[in-house]
Amino acid sequence: MSGLQAVAGAIADDMARRLPKQRKTQREKLATLTAAVLSERTVNLMELGHALPIQSANPGTRYQWIKRTLANDLIVPAEVLAPYAREILEKVSTNGRQPIVIIDQSQATKLHRHEMLMVAVRVGGRALPLAWCVRKTAGAIGFSEQRRLLQIVAGWLPDGVRPVLMGDRFYGSPDLITWCADNGWDWRLRLKGCLLVHDRDGGETTVAESFKRGERRLIDVTLTEKRAATHVAMIHEPGHPEPWMIAMSQPPTSYRALDYGLRWGIEAMFSDTKRRGFNLEDSQLRRADRIERLILILALALYWAVSTGMWDAVNNPSAAEKKPPNTARADTPAPCSPSSSEASAAS
Repeated sequence: MSGLQAVAGAIADDMARRLPKQRKTQREKLATLTAAVLSERTVNLMELGHALPIQSANPGTRYQWIKRTLANDLIVPAEVLAPYAREILEKVSTNGRQPIVIIDQSQATKLHRHEMLMVAVRVGGRALPLAWCVRKTAGAIGFSEQRRLLQIVAGWLPDGVRPVLMGDRFYGSPDLITWCADNGWDWRLRLKGCLLVHDRDGGETTVAESFKRGERRLIDVTLTEKRAATHVAMIHEPGHPEPWMIAMSQPPTSYRALDYGLRWGIEAMFSDTKRRGFNLEDSQLRRADRIERLILILALALYWAVSTGMWDAVNNPSAAEKKPPNTARADTPAPCSPSSSEASAAS
């Protein structure tokens, strides 16, 4: 048995435990593709086809095998990823920790101009995908899709857990702030300077004008005519070209504004999936639903890579890893174990 087959078998066994109602053939195909992605570190379908442990030597047959899998409407990414997402959200919520959920958009394909809207959870210095959608557009994917993805994630949270949502200035919208407040989430969302701010005394200005006047904390204000209630903290760190104007759910402080920096975990994840990792942008796929299933394969690969690395760090620590850290990162979960030591070694 090859290393790829060992990993594929372990992933299939794990999926059978997590997704007992899904058809065995679907689980096995997803497991095989996930193992191939981990082995080849690319989503180029022709290269993946060469790596597949299937009988046919015809490259076209192997390519079509992958395309048929990605075209299968019975494979619903949110349903497949649900048990993995629930597990990681539970782990990052242990000991009273607050999970950091990040929302952002990035290019999915260059040739056909697909954009992916992603909701992810921070794990260590990176992030893992939770829910996503792909649309062919040159602009931002709107609030209705943002809300749909966040509602999926909300359904996976452990009882009583209150996450904090982070997003850049495209997500500091009254609609998203109101959604967070209505659903019991905290938020750290960067604002555009042109947004109108209404204070408790009825005054109206913009966020940028408040900053120019020397104001750094806006307490109990509302944004735009939609009157989304929030606090705002503003800081301008040395060396940064622009100030951060951060809407937040708690009373504003500079330290809470600096929490926004944790959003960069999703940028590291995007790098993993794209140019510095699996080259998702170079996919030749034309249909958004097939790209969404390809992202599912990448998500499963990332979950397995992270869990295997964390398991190995505990069970086979290097000299540096044996030393106790000076401080424990609040956003780093306890290590989760892959299905088998054989799979870990093969990975």
